[in-house]
Amino acid sequence: MQTKILVTGGTGYIGSHTAVELQQAGFEVVIVDNLSNSSIDVLDGITRITGIRPQFAQVDCLNYDDLLRVFEEHSGIKAVIHFAASKAVGESVQKPLLYYRNNLQTLLNLLDIMIARQVPNIVFSSSCTVYGQPGVLPVMENSPIQPAVSPYGNTKQICEEIICDTAHSGAPVKSILLRYFNPIGAHSSAEIGELPLGVPQNLVPFITQTAIGLRKKLQVFGNDYNTPDGTCIRDYISVVDLAKAHVTACQRLLNNLSADKVEVFNIGTGKGLSVLEIIRIFQQVTGVALPYEIVGRREGDTEQIWADSHRANTVLGWTTKESIEDTLSSAWKWEQRIRKG
Repeated sequence: MQTKILVTGGTGYIGSHTAVELQQAGFEVVIVDNLSNSSIDVLDGITRITGIRPQFAQVDCLNYDDLLRVFEEHSGIKAVIHFAASKAVGESVQKPLLYYRNNLQTLLNLLDIMIARQVPNIVFSSSCTVYGQPGVLPVMENSPIQPAVSPYGNTKQICEEIICDTAHSGAPVKSILLRYFNPIGAHSSAEIGELPLGVPQNLVPFITQTAIGLRKKLQVFGNDYNTPDGTCIRDYISVVDLAKAHVTACQRLLNNLSADKVEVFNIGTGKGLSVLEIIRIFQQVTGVALPYEIVGRREGDTEQIWADSHRANTVLGWTTKESIEDTLSSAWKWEQRIRKG
C-alpha cells in the first residue's frame, strides 16, 4: 500500500512540482488548495507527467471544518507538506493583516487537526527571509534570526516558532523546516511551471513575460546596493531540485531517521547571483534581448543572501542537480508554452 501524503497548496508553483516528485517516488498524494493563486488545470499537467491524477479537494485551510473533513475522507495520511500561504514580500507590506491571518491561522488549524487525527509528521515550507539581512554570508541554519523586514518574513518566523513550541510541548508531532531560497524554473516537460496571477512578484516570471512581449520592459528594483553591480543578490534554486528536497524530508520523517522533534535545513545552491547576472544569463541561454530599466528600491527587499547548504547535503542527503542555465531555459520553455495555449 502506498504511503499517503497531504500537500496543502499543492496546485501552486512549488506544491505542484512537489506533487510530481512525490508521485514519481511512489507516494499517494492528496492535494488541498483553495485555488486563490493557482489553477485547477495544474492537475492535468501533473497527470500528464506522472500518469497519475492526484486526489484533490478545493478547500481553504482557513476553514477548520472543511480541512478536518479532508482528513476524515482521506484516512491514513502519514505526513503533511504545508505550502498553503500568501507569499509575496511586497504585497505583505501593503496587506499585513491578510498575511498574518492566512499564514498563521492555516498552520494553527492544520496542527490542531494533525494532533486530533494522529498524523505525526509535517514538512514546513519556510524561507530564507527568516535570516533578514544577514551580517555574515553564506547563512547557516544556526545563523541569527533577524527582525523580519516584511510581514511575509515575519509570518515564516512565527510559524517556525509555532511548530517548535508544539513539538516541544510533548504533542505527537515531528517536523522538518525547509528554509529555501529563491525557487525558479519549471518542469523540463513544460507541463507545469510558475504561473503568477496578475503582476508577477518574482524576478524570473517578470523576465520571461518581458522576453515574450507581454511587458514592455523589466523593472530592476535598485542598483545602489552594496553589491558588485549594485543589484540585489539571491540564491536561485531550480524548483525541481527544491521539490525533491521535500520528498527527501518526508522520507526522513517517515523512516524516523532523527531523534530530534524539529530539524532545520537550508535548501539552496550555495551560490549568490545578482539580478543583472540573471538577466545576462537568461539572454545568453535564450538569445532573446531583454529591455530593462532601473527603478527605485522595493520596500522589504533584502540586499544579498545565499545559503550554506552543507547540512542539507550531508544530513538530509540532498543536493542540487540543475544548472542555472538549464533552469532559466526551462522557465523560458514554460512561458512559451503557456502563451501558445
